[in-house]
Amino acid sequence: MTIIPQPKNRRRVLIASLLSIIPGLGQIYLGEVQRGLVLLFGLPAQTAIFWAIGGQWLAATTVIIWAWNILDARKLARGTKVSLAVPILLLVVLNLAAGWHVTKIDLYELATGVPNMRRIGVSLFQPQFVVRDVRASAVYTVPGPDVTKLGYRSEPASDAPNISVSPDSVVKGQNVTVSGRKFPSNQNGVLRINVGSDWQKISIKTDSNGRFISKFVNQSTEPGDYIVEAIIGLPFNQWHPSETLKLTSRLMLETIFLALVGTAMSIIVTVPLSFFGARNLMKTSRAGRIAYAATRGLFNVLRSIEVLIIAVMLTAAVGIGPFAGVLALAIHGIGALGKLYSEAIESIEQGPIEAITATGASKLQVIAFAVVPQIIPQFISFTMYRWDINVRMATVIGLVGGGGIGYILMQYIGLLQWKEAATAIWLIAAVVMSMDYASAVIREKLL
Repeated sequence: MTIIPQPKNRRRVLIASLLSIIPGLGQIYLGEVQRGLVLLFGLPAQTAIFWAIGGQWLAATTVIIWAWNILDARKLARGTKVSLAVPILLLVVLNLAAGWHVTKIDLYELATGVPNMRRIGVSLFQPQFVVRDVRASAVYTVPGPDVTKLGYRSEPASDAPNISVSPDSVVKGQNVTVSGRKFPSNQNGVLRINVGSDWQKISIKTDSNGRFISKFVNQSTEPGDYIVEAIIGLPFNQWHPSETLKLTSRLMLETIFLALVGTAMSIIVTVPLSFFGARNLMKTSRAGRIAYAATRGLFNVLRSIEVLIIAVMLTAAVGIGPFAGVLALAIHGIGALGKLYSEAIESIEQGPIEAITATGASKLQVIAFAVVPQIIPQFISFTMYRWDINVRMATVIGLVGGGGIGYILMQYIGLLQWKEAATAIWLIAAVVMSMDYASAVIREKLL
């Protein structure tokens, strides 16, 4: 049996349909205010986003949701609700298409890049932990307007094998002389010269004094720093720790202490502030509520700024190195730990607080004897967890000049030294896993 709408209902349906020409107005007219506001502001905003990213065809497809909006208003006017599943699913698909467009995903580029990925992947499983040869490197420069010298390339020890490049600033076609000293005597080797994305190789041999001299013609035109590496075999297949392992181990220790100091600085600031950021302690007075809002606002601001952005700004202020990394971790840690500490205080039992308050204790005494004993275990757990996170973060902020192992890793990758990069990556992985296990054990023992 067909139900014929009454005149009043027909009028209601007509009005809702006409109002829905502007998305959401029909729903608001019918009392579905939240639904209507989402359509009124959300649909134009989504269309504008698609248009702004250059996806005009995506913007045009939102007319489907506009048509659904009219249908929805008509159904509501008749007393039924249309499911939101269809428009939500459509929006998800459209936004995924927009993401594909914005990120410029190119499957052809992925397919053609497989050989390079395979070469990199193989190198990652050939880290230079130990070597059967002696290596030394030097850098020469092709001058240009934006050329910067490589960092973390300290002078070798007086008794260590080393090479020198003369001249150290050259143009294309100019002869370069490489001199090596203090290598194993009478041994064959190879000289590797970084040429763009590849390596030029020249055979060399040391004399009875462990010296060699070799020449090559610079083929590079792109301004920048280029590495020259001498690799001389050791007699009797003697194995020894590589220079890469020694350097990355030292910088890994720097990274661990960088994270430790950054965490400690965060704790010093955050512990007292966290009490002001706990609603249950600050809600009793107007001044307390203001302090709560200000403290929580500070925590949210510091936590919302990515640590890499903070590190970049600090390297501009205090220079490249671990000090900038420590400050970046400390500032970001104040926001992160502040939220955790404050929420830990808010979750405590109120019974001890009420009991001690009833004895006439002051506010400070209540905190000392009723609050602190309850929060110590959680504070320790959160602190260990944050140090664990900071070790991982410290390896990343080194990529932007924040010191530690990340800085040298970036150089290895930039110079296509994948085996050296693999050494740093595996060392980072080993330390992070060890730290994760150690922090879990410590938390278990302390708590």
